[in-house]
Amino acid sequence: MNLKQELQQLNNKLDKTRRKFVAAEKRFDQEIIAQSRMEIAALTKQIESLKNAQANQISSKGGKIKSMAFSRPLTKSEQADMGKLKKSVKGLVVVHPLTALGREIGVSEVTGFAPKAF
Repeated sequence: MNLKQELQQLNNKLDKTRRKFVAAEKRFDQEIIAQSRMEIAALTKQIESLKNAQANQISSKGGKIKSMAFSRPLTKSEQADMGKLKKSVKGLVVVHPLTALGREIGVSEVTGFAPKAF
């Protein structure tokens, strides 16, 4: 399972546990309150760990992409026919500014990175 799916699964568990905690507080059920607090703490710790791993993964990928020899913004016509462009340029990586990778690198428009000029 990849990090994104695992993170989503843990967030779902955390949400379910928080709802259980609120219901237990309304019933004044001390056993479930204590158990829920421990589960919430453990899940929060796991989520933070996964978020850090995800950030490290994006950062290392961003470093590899930025170190490529050539980059330039893509024109609208190139963006429209991305399949043709990728077939013509070996090793092309396209980065969109709204993705996590795009924010990490700091691109302001759709940019192509490649080992050679294109």
